[in-house]
Amino acid sequence: MSLIGNILWIFLGGGIFLFIGYITGGIILCLTIIGIPFGIQKFKLAMFSLAPFGRQTLRTQRADGCLALFLNILWLLTGGLWIALTHVIFAMICAITIIGIPFALQHMKLVSLALAPFGTNIA
Repeated sequence: MSLIGNILWIFLGGGIFLFIGYITGGIILCLTIIGIPFGIQKFKLAMFSLAPFGRQTLRTQRADGCLALFLNILWLLTGGLWIALTHVIFAMICAITIIGIPFALQHMKLVSLALAPFGTNIA
């Protein structure tokens, strides 16, 4: 069932556009040494946004450390909040119809990852 959901997500839920956008942003961030950790998180978001059905986000033990907290705050201040807000808006648009509710739930999973990507793994 998740295979069908992921195929529909790619074409109807905007998954391909999210993937291309996150990959492009990740490549641009990786051009600088300071941006490499943030670029890696963009790549994590890209892989999750390509096929979110059947996958979950898990907090690791490193999520409670000072470095992860600092990087998550820096992430929020430099664009993570806007990414999360975009996913919330797309979730509200998808939730208008009954057929779009599963896509809205996937956008809400992406919101949690977009708010705090450091210290989070995808399973």
